[in-house]
Amino acid sequence: METLVKRFRQKDRRALARAITLLENRELSDRAVSELTRGAGKAYRIGITGPPGAGKSTLLDRLAARFKDQGQNPAVIAVDPTSPFTGGAILGDRYRMEESQKRGIFIRSLATRGSLGGLSRATTQVADLLDVFGFDPILIETVGVGQSEVAVHGMVDFFLLLLLPGAGDELQGIKRGIVEMADLIAINKADGERIDLAKSARKDYAQALHLFPPKESGWTPKAVTCSALQKEGIENIWELVLDFQKQTNESGWFKNNRQQQAKNWFYDLLEQGLKRLFFTKKEIAEKLQTIE
Repeated sequence: METLVKRFRQKDRRALARAITLLENRELSDRAVSELTRGAGKAYRIGITGPPGAGKSTLLDRLAARFKDQGQNPAVIAVDPTSPFTGGAILGDRYRMEESQKRGIFIRSLATRGSLGGLSRATTQVADLLDVFGFDPILIETVGVGQSEVAVHGMVDFFLLLLLPGAGDELQGIKRGIVEMADLIAINKADGERIDLAKSARKDYAQALHLFPPKESGWTPKAVTCSALQKEGIENIWELVLDFQKQTNESGWFKNNRQQQAKNWFYDLLEQGLKRLFFTKKEIAEKLQTIE
């Protein structure tokens, strides 16, 4: 472990990859995790979610490449569905992120492993590892199953919801809660015959956003169209992300939000720990079998 920590601090990517694997498999002690993630909290975190097939991986690929071209050092966490047999990630989103791979951007797929809402339990700590390693920003793509995107929203600074034109959920918004949480709604695949549908959907969502209560961040959510495949509208999304970052830094909301996230994370860990202690207790295990 000492060797791993040493290599990690020397910015050895293999040590980073190894640390993430150990973290996923819960083979790292709490002390080791604390040692590896000390000093985290500097990198900007962008969450991207949306229904399957919305083009999240392609958009993520374009955005990461844009950050890289501007001299930044982005990293990507792609939270994938889990194989019921091996517990590993199925989709392998990294294979669709060609531009990011060409630019040497660090991409890591994480398996959900049954976590509610398609969010890997290790995602927060992996983001901390990437943060300490020197990556900034960190882009996190979720499965987009629509069950508990609250968990994603609670660990990122900027929350982007990607939707499809003419998917039948305009104004209904998949689930209102997800739309309410979004800092930006992007209607993807606005190209060819779908341009008019995309413009119509954008208008509907823009109007719907005005009906929600003002955000604590002071930011006014936007609705835009884009075509990740044709690389159209990516620059606009990138600029809006930067505008949000600048505004929330100046208002002090960014720092306050991070403190609240840390508090929530603490209580999540506490709850997980209590549950683990409960079920591993010998007396409980014996009684549980009888009661069952």
